[in-house]
Amino acid sequence: MRVVIAEDQVLLRAGLGRLFADGGHEVVASLGDAGTLPETVAGAGPDLVVVDIRMPPTFTDEGARAARDLKRERPALGVLVLSQHVETTHTAGLLALPGFGYLLKDRVLEVGEFLAAAERVAHGGSALDPQVVSALLAGRARTDPLATLTERERTVLGLMAEGLTNTGIAKRLYLSERTVEAHVRHVLGKLDLPESEDGHRRVLAVLAHLQATQG
Repeated sequence: MRVVIAEDQVLLRAGLGRLFADGGHEVVASLGDAGTLPETVAGAGPDLVVVDIRMPPTFTDEGARAARDLKRERPALGVLVLSQHVETTHTAGLLALPGFGYLLKDRVLEVGEFLAAAERVAHGGSALDPQVVSALLAGRARTDPLATLTERERTVLGLMAEGLTNTGIAKRLYLSERTVEAHVRHVLGKLDLPESEDGHRRVLAVLAHLQATQG
């Protein structure tokens, strides 16, 4: 996997580079700002771009806007945005796109899971931080179908949004696959979403629903 990193914090940028290299991947470019990111991506031809949401010079939404532009121009490119805090304002339109992920920076410390999420995004999958899912679920009206989910079903929904398969969810929660299948069926039924054997389409359906009901 060929990776471009855009992160203004020098230590984190270096750490990400070492993490990907140790995982057997090639870091083809490493940037401290998002200004030259489009040209760098065009020249380097990466499979994945990792970009901080807040970048110089204003440290507001430069990274988010760069991620949006990259996905618009190169839909097949994997884009993984990192953030210190949950900020869905500038990324809401990207959440349901294939090959897109949004993780909080502390997830980098969980090296195995982080690399798995990055690889999933690079191959057209999705990866959404559980705290982002929680932010999307927060503040719903009692009549919203999301309010009918049990605590366990919300947990399963969060893991679905991360991009995990039923097998992955079962391992994470120490449940049988049959039990997880039942929870997924209930979640999809309560959210009025069609069942699908395609795990990625299932994730996109969930994210699209969360995006549509945000606010």
